[in-house]
Amino acid sequence: MELKNIQRVYFIGIGGIGMSAVARYFMSRGCKVFGYDKTRTHLTMALEEEGVSVTYDDDKGAIPADFLIDSNKNLIVYTPAIPKNSEIIRYFRENGLKMRKRSEVLGIISKGQFCIAVAGTHGKTTTSSIIAHILTDTGYGCTAFLGGIATNYNTNFLIGNNDVVVVEADEYDRSFLTLHPDITVITSMDADHLDIYGDAAQLSESFCLFASQLKAGGALFVKNGLPIDGISYSAGGNSPVRGDNIRIEGSNFLFDYTDHKVNIEGIQLMLPGRHNVENTVAAIAVALEIGIASDKIKRAISNFKGVKRRFEYIVKTDQHIYIDDYAHHPKELEACFHAVRQLYPNRKLTVIFQPHLFSRTKDFADEFAAVLGTVDELMLLEVYPARELPLPGIDAQFLLDKIRLKEKQIFEKEAALKKIQMNKPALLLTVGAGDIDTLIQPLKTLLTDA
Repeated sequence: MELKNIQRVYFIGIGGIGMSAVARYFMSRGCKVFGYDKTRTHLTMALEEEGVSVTYDDDKGAIPADFLIDSNKNLIVYTPAIPKNSEIIRYFRENGLKMRKRSEVLGIISKGQFCIAVAGTHGKTTTSSIIAHILTDTGYGCTAFLGGIATNYNTNFLIGNNDVVVVEADEYDRSFLTLHPDITVITSMDADHLDIYGDAAQLSESFCLFASQLKAGGALFVKNGLPIDGISYSAGGNSPVRGDNIRIEGSNFLFDYTDHKVNIEGIQLMLPGRHNVENTVAAIAVALEIGIASDKIKRAISNFKGVKRRFEYIVKTDQHIYIDDYAHHPKELEACFHAVRQLYPNRKLTVIFQPHLFSRTKDFADEFAAVLGTVDELMLLEVYPARELPLPGIDAQFLLDKIRLKEKQIFEKEAALKKIQMNKPALLLTVGAGDIDTLIQPLKTLLTDA
């Protein structure tokens, strides 16, 4: 499919954060954009305000007439997060109409352009957002497809005036194997998506295949300790690319960057946590690789405000600290909790956690239990099913029973709000990748009301 021929685009699952970025790209090209999603959200409503026609009925009657027939002017994009028994998906399949995954479309878009791709089971959204911000803030420019809303720009899509594209390379369903980057970053390879891969070895094999698709003469940056040959980076340690002298001043992290050619001292980072120092080190290495000056990079990082739902301060007063984070894997929770403890070591940590997917809850139950057992008070919501059907015996109670913690309890959302209203904790953290974000505004109101 040639990008220049596309005039109309239909997205099945348009409300996904990655899908909506691609939808915005085609809107910027003047294409007519349509979409379906199961639920109306802030994101789909924003798309509607931007001129996208969105429906919420999983019925072939909701498909725009132009997409009922085959045409080289049409592009149909779907996400594997939509169940396979979807009526809309079934219609396209039964009628032989070609559907493409978001990753395939990113491959079409980035073909012939300079592609910077960031992969990893976690860390890729923050790292790609920092890269995109550095390129934008310094005037270098890029078009970026992000997996989160960059706070500086209040969007997950940036458009540049050059041929540089920054993308998140999604490992789910081996989607990233459609990309052939000029620069690749791999942030992590912890076992995840075992419902797709079966075991960690298969996941690792896919990452190795992805790394091998780097274009000739390209640069591959790999987090220290991962089983892939590339330029190793880390926070501390002896990697050739690293962040040193990591320290906290006020609520900010500071560090020095070093590689075999460049030293940048006193980099100020608004994002907390050693893991975010690591993400920033990778972003700096990419920016230096394409020739951006170190003083410009340092200045850009100092004004990077982060990504919504990635250690996002919702309330920050003398009485209450409320932070929201997208963490939904044990390793992500561990990094998030560690950062909170570093910044607020003397406050009781109350956590509201919503497990995401029955399969992930089952596969990593012991790891979840271990990390959740390190908080002071746990308020556990039911498992968010997303694309899955329930698994017998896998629910919030199954997980709660494994957690060694005195103050732990399962809550419905309304009951959780009442508990917070009554106790008004000094340090509150909401974590999860489901619809826990619907609690953010009510919790903010409860903690800021006089």
